[in-house]
Amino acid sequence: MPDIDIAREELFHDAWAESIDIDAINVCGFDSICTLPETAIIAGELGDLTGKRVLELGAGAGEASVYFAMRGAHVVATDLSGGMLRVAQRLAEKHGVQIETVKTRSDHLVFADESFDVVYAANLLHHVDIDPTLQEVRRVLKNGGVFASWDPLAHNPAINIYRRIATEVRTEDEHPLTMRDLERFRGQFRSVTWHGTWLFTLLIFVKFYFLDRIDPNKTRYWKLIVDEQEHLAPLYKPLKRLDDFVLRVFPFMKRYCWNAVVIAQK
Repeated sequence: MPDIDIAREELFHDAWAESIDIDAINVCGFDSICTLPETAIIAGELGDLTGKRVLELGAGAGEASVYFAMRGAHVVATDLSGGMLRVAQRLAEKHGVQIETVKTRSDHLVFADESFDVVYAANLLHHVDIDPTLQEVRRVLKNGGVFASWDPLAHNPAINIYRRIATEVRTEDEHPLTMRDLERFRGQFRSVTWHGTWLFTLLIFVKFYFLDRIDPNKTRYWKLIVDEQEHLAPLYKPLKRLDDFVLRVFPFMKRYCWNAVVIAQK
C-alpha cells in the first residue's frame, strides 16, 4: 500500500469543489441512471432506509448523501475536503433535506462504536489506506450493519492505459483495488459479496478517445458517461447485456472489470 499524501488529496479535492455546479447534479438518478450500474446495485441491496443512520465516507459533492436523506435516512456526510462538504450542504439545502457534514479522515473516524446502520463509500478506498479504513468502518457499524462501497479495479489493461493518459484529472496517490485488496474485506466482515461492472462496456471509453476525440485530461470520462447517459444508452445497453452474460458464465472475468461493488455485513 503506497503512502498517502493527505494534504495533497485535500488540496486536489478542494480545487475540484470550486468548479462544481450543483444545478448540474442529478441526485434523483442515483438508482436509475443506466450508465451507473454500481449505484443501482447498492440501492437495491440497501432497501428501505427510512429512519436508519447512514454514514457516507468521502461524500464529495454529496449526491449520494442527499439521495439517502430524501429516502428518509439520517445522514452524516464526511470528507477530507472542506470545500466538498460545503458543496454537499448546499446541495442538501437545494433539495430540501438535512444532512450533517463532518470533516474527518476515513481511517480516524470521530464517531462512537456501533453508531450507524449503513456505511457507504464511492470511489474512496483507492484514495486511502484500506486496512485502517475497513477497521474503522467495522467499528462504527452496528451488528448486522452493512458497508456498501464501489471502487475501480487494477487489472484491466484498457482502463490502465486510460489512467496513464488522464493524469491531470487523477491524484498521484490513487491505487485501484487488487484482488488482494478485496480479500481484506473478509478479515473484517462476516459476509462479503462483490459485483464487477463495466467490462465490454468500456468500449465506450475507446469511442470517446478515438472517435469523439475527447481529451481525457479536459473531460472526466466517468462524469461524461453520467451526463450523456441518454445519448449513450443505445450503445451501452447491448454491451451491458454482453457483460452480464460473460460475467455470469465466466465469473473469473470480474477481475477485469473497471469497477467492483462490494456489499459487506458486520
